[in-house]
Amino acid sequence: MTDSQPTQGRAFSALPEAMKAAIISAWREDIGTGDITSEACVPSGALEAAGFLVKAHGTLAGLGVAEAVFAYGAPAVKFEKLASEGDRVSPGDLVATVEGPAREILTAERLALNFMQRMSGVATATRAAVNALKGTPTRVLDTRKTTPGLRLFEKQAVVMGGGVNHRMGLFDQILIKDNHIDYAGSVKAAVEGALRHLSNAGRKVPVVVEVRDLKEIRETLDVGGVDRLLLDNFTPAETADAVAWIDGRVATESSGGLTPETVRAYGDAGVDFVSLGWLTHSPVSLDISLKSMAALNARSNE
Repeated sequence: MTDSQPTQGRAFSALPEAMKAAIISAWREDIGTGDITSEACVPSGALEAAGFLVKAHGTLAGLGVAEAVFAYGAPAVKFEKLASEGDRVSPGDLVATVEGPAREILTAERLALNFMQRMSGVATATRAAVNALKGTPTRVLDTRKTTPGLRLFEKQAVVMGGGVNHRMGLFDQILIKDNHIDYAGSVKAAVEGALRHLSNAGRKVPVVVEVRDLKEIRETLDVGGVDRLLLDNFTPAETADAVAWIDGRVATESSGGLTPETVRAYGDAGVDFVSLGWLTHSPVSLDISLKSMAALNARSNE
């Protein structure tokens, strides 16, 4: 593969530019001057087939990205999906197959797996939180606590797991946090400054305010003009009291060290959203491997 080689396949060309750039960068990082092991061990004309084998229970994500990895760096390899994004998967499930030049399959293998395993881990964690909230109207949000360079992939995986994307970055939402409030002097000053800035700029983006107690809730609502209150590090009981006091005047969100094991109490307290940095900074990658078709056939005959 060279920089001048044209990209092939809609799987790659249809991706957002940031995703394409990340895949290209990952290819360059991994392949360097070439895959010397495959070049040394595998005949140049060899054609083979292999399958992506799931080895743990979870929610599948990143199939399209894995296909794009092959489309960019191993375009002679045929990639066939056997499952869909967001599917629940179990050990032994075959979710895709590849067929073509053996060297290209081996060169693209790890990079495709890295994306798919990471994204499936995020989707699986998200699905666990969504499932924990069944029976409540509360929705699951992600955060900006993402792997640098992989935000779009991880946020896409959150959606595949049933969650909702929070802001994509610093540019598409005003989120007034504790440090903004402290530096501005008060929550009132911070909110007024944010609303004035948007008015002067002629912009309209959501305004979310992180509050630490009932006093800051009152001050924020007195100013008005905000879209959501983020109840930071409130206990479930404190959350229920705050939700009752807010009484639907603005949407509410809970955050602060939440995990799928703890979100249910906040859903029962009545918040509209829970945001979990845990979804993207702490999930376990789903165990998936690429096995030669010969190995898969031998496995099925055991």
